[in-house]
Amino acid sequence: MQGPPVIGTAVLSPIMLIGQAPGGKEIHLHRPFAWTAGKTLFQWFAGIGLEEEAFRRRVYMAAVCRCFPGKKTRGGDRVPAPEEIANCSTWLETELTLLRPQLIIPVGRLAISRFMPFRKLTEVIGTIHHHSVQGRPTDVLPLPHPSGASTWHRTDPGRELLAQALQRLARHPAWRRVCAQQDDDKAADSQGHPGRL
Repeated sequence: MQGPPVIGTAVLSPIMLIGQAPGGKEIHLHRPFAWTAGKTLFQWFAGIGLEEEAFRRRVYMAAVCRCFPGKKTRGGDRVPAPEEIANCSTWLETELTLLRPQLIIPVGRLAISRFMPFRKLTEVIGTIHHHSVQGRPTDVLPLPHPSGASTWHRTDPGRELLAQALQRLARHPAWRRVCAQQDDDKAADSQGHPGRL
């Protein structure tokens, strides 16, 4: 694993987004989802009311592993090994304990498998799953990884299941609350800066 560790903004949020691990660009930019996959991910969220910077200020972003696992021999990022996941698990467990999120958005196979067993993404994408996370009822809404190397989210049935997932996310009370905070910020900005829309 290659550092430094990458973490999101420390924010108290009803929503927690959990990715797999940062990529090579993220460890230089010091932000999760800061490169190509992030552009796609934030386009999804902008389409349901939350622009990237507002998302980063309002949603806690974590990962199964916080350091870059390196590249595979034949391209693409290496999936962290079980020992590496175990070594990093204390961070995620502690964040879950502190934040007690109402909604968890795991992105990609590794993050989804942290919360539920599955064989195919079609079994879990497009639905809100009600789970007990650390003894608390928590909604889990999995999303596919927005990697440019993957066609899953760009072809059916993946494309349709992603659309269903985003529709359900847009209606979730935690998402609506975070979007309302963004609207409050915009209103306060316009009042504090006359002439701005």
